[in-house]
Amino acid sequence: MEFKIVTNTKKIASLRKKIRAVQGGTSSSKTISILIGLIEYAQKDKTPTLTSIVSESMPHLKKGCIRDFKNILKAHNYWKETNWAETDKIYTFESGSQIEFFGADQHDKLRGGRRDRLFINEANNVSFMAFEELEVRTREFVYLDWNPVSEFWFDTEVKDKRDDVDLIVVNYLGNEALDEATINSIEQRKNRKGWWSVYGLGLLGEVEGKIYKDWAIIDEIPHEARLERMGLDFGYTNDPTAIVALYKYNGGYILDEVCFQKGLSNKQIADIILNENTKTLVVADSAEPKSIDEISQYGVTIIGSQKGKDSIKQGIQLVQGQRISVTKRSVNIIKEYRNYLWQTDKDGKVLNIPEAGFDHSLDAVRYALTSLIDFIPNQIRQEQEQRFNIIENRQQLNSSKWNLVS
Repeated sequence: MEFKIVTNTKKIASLRKKIRAVQGGTSSSKTISILIGLIEYAQKDKTPTLTSIVSESMPHLKKGCIRDFKNILKAHNYWKETNWAETDKIYTFESGSQIEFFGADQHDKLRGGRRDRLFINEANNVSFMAFEELEVRTREFVYLDWNPVSEFWFDTEVKDKRDDVDLIVVNYLGNEALDEATINSIEQRKNRKGWWSVYGLGLLGEVEGKIYKDWAIIDEIPHEARLERMGLDFGYTNDPTAIVALYKYNGGYILDEVCFQKGLSNKQIADIILNENTKTLVVADSAEPKSIDEISQYGVTIIGSQKGKDSIKQGIQLVQGQRISVTKRSVNIIKEYRNYLWQTDKDGKVLNIPEAGFDHSLDAVRYALTSLIDFIPNQIRQEQEQRFNIIENRQQLNSSKWNLVS
């Protein structure tokens, strides 16, 4: 993988004030460009410096900035495994300079020692208090980046209240490294005014038609929570396979990400599920009966979801009616919750059709919940329970056979 210096990279590198704010749309290379700049600073330092890279949580960093940071260094043959402290998430360059990574939810880090440079990734998901704690302890400069889905503390507390702020707006047009397919995918959404303004052009706006608005992020699954189901949405080459664990707790439900990965075989999917819990009922996309049957042969208790006229819309309404929490490590579920939208027509009118793209984990959630709650007609529920009992009996029979052989 090659990381090119594009127009947006040069624009970001030209910022000179202490607060260097980068507001941008999708695929604008804002995060990659900032990381490239910070790496170059660290490599060229005459005396050792410390740079902190912060996002809302460590899971977000691992699947975002840390992954990108490693890929950039490896692509240019700079990466040295011995220079990376895995436990502390610190990389030490030959210059002696260091880049560290930590989550804004690590409160001891917020009030820790001083640093030379700071990058807050997806700053709109980090609190103003966290920004202030970090910025006041930063000597040289602070990078911020975000998608402008709505106003946040930068707009109300920083932009017009300080004279040491540089703000630039970038979008996909300044990223010459994009392939034609990605460009076409972005430009096909021009008729969706809210989406196009925010993600296409990188302008401040409000994305219309968010499907899920009332949900919360929690640190971890409480000990008292009870695992009820797992939902499974199949993918392979272009789409990820998504597996979500559904817990019942205190009158609501907790979602926990088990898997979000492309290229998995049915055997690998079965192994992941069995590694989590061998007894839990898995409800999968019924459009893949062959895969469901194969996975069941590996010992997974699995059934297909029930689909019919308006089942997607009704399933969404069912989920909307529940109190939902998501564990903070469930990065892809959180991302989909924030970006799952109803389609809009050319005039911006919201339609009752969900937009495809940010729906892999959320489809898995829908399969699990609709099998659990009294949304399904009794006849269908009885068929599901019969299928569940057949699978359990078959697994017990197979287990007995193995015991006899041994």
